[in-house]
Amino acid sequence: MIIPKADRLQHVQEYYFSRKLAEVRALQAQGRHIINLGIGSPDMAPSAETIQALAQSAQQAGSHGYQPYNGTAKLRQAIQAWYQRQYQVELQEQEVLPLAGSKEGIFHISMAFLNPGDKVLVPNPGYPAYASAARLAGAEILSYTLEEENGWLPQREELEQLVAKKDVKIMWINYPHMPTGTAATTHTLEWLVEFSQKHGLLLINDNPYSLVLHEQTPLSLLSIAGAKANCLELNSLSKSHNMAGWRAGMVLGQPEYLAAILAVKSNLDSGQLLPVQEAAVAALQNSHSWHSERNSAYAKRQQLAHLLLQELGCTYQPHQVGMFVWARVPEKVSDVEAYLDELLYEQGIFLTPGKIFGSQGERYLRVSLCCPETQLQEAINKVKSSKKSLTQL
Repeated sequence: MIIPKADRLQHVQEYYFSRKLAEVRALQAQGRHIINLGIGSPDMAPSAETIQALAQSAQQAGSHGYQPYNGTAKLRQAIQAWYQRQYQVELQEQEVLPLAGSKEGIFHISMAFLNPGDKVLVPNPGYPAYASAARLAGAEILSYTLEEENGWLPQREELEQLVAKKDVKIMWINYPHMPTGTAATTHTLEWLVEFSQKHGLLLINDNPYSLVLHEQTPLSLLSIAGAKANCLELNSLSKSHNMAGWRAGMVLGQPEYLAAILAVKSNLDSGQLLPVQEAAVAALQNSHSWHSERNSAYAKRQQLAHLLLQELGCTYQPHQVGMFVWARVPEKVSDVEAYLDELLYEQGIFLTPGKIFGSQGERYLRVSLCCPETQLQEAINKVKSSKKSLTQL
């Protein structure tokens, strides 16, 4: 290299799945058959109406130019209607900012509100992007502990101790939670809003899983009384509408907050392709039966994932939300990541080690349901016939 990389990258590594999927592709290039149960990339298609809207818009000559940085009015209004219908949350159009996927919103929010030296509360275990984006903004991470014994929910006593340190500005939550599949209750969100307002924090809920295998009414942080004063919510069509590669998401909240985010966003992109926005409008109108059919497929896969985990000797909570199953690995396995690498290289089964989500995930693994039932059954059969089964260690 002619010049060294920036100091800000000293504590930020390449995303785990960016590296690991390169390994998987290398094995596939060698002719290996790999059952990918690692990443949450939906393998089912979006609705027919979504694809049709994309195709129709793409055929129009005027659909390929730059678009507004804050999305089209039609898309913002569709998001408004969707939030009213799904979450019983009333939004004004100016409280909606479409994004090219919610992951970019995590970075935009961090750049918009954090200064070097500020502190950010992030869940452990949790989505690694919260900490990475904060570090790129020069902020300091304060991890709060989520434990199986406490239902993977934040504990107020610990949070009070953490915010006693000065300059805490943002708290990230993610319910339904990834990777543990925990759904928050209204009570939990209520006290988190009260806590964040007491301490002057910006509270942000990342909420892409609430329509996937959720047996209760989907819950939004913004449905809590008074939450709009200091809360934002990210949401996405990636998981709930089978549109991961389309990059269609949103951030919702007070216009003043969204204006700060837009100041960052408008300097980094040139708007979202109109056909994708038109397709998102169609997707947001998917019928209840479409979502039910998708969830029925995931429920069948979840049962197979449970059988796989039983063969591996793991324990799990049976009613998890989202497209993953989070499971504890037996104590007899000394190195979870090493064992999962053996599964990958010897049996062609790719599972995610829980440690990539934080130290609280050290004894866990995650199984993705984004895989046909036939491949899940194949994985079960491989483990059954293998001498490397965890139950035999």
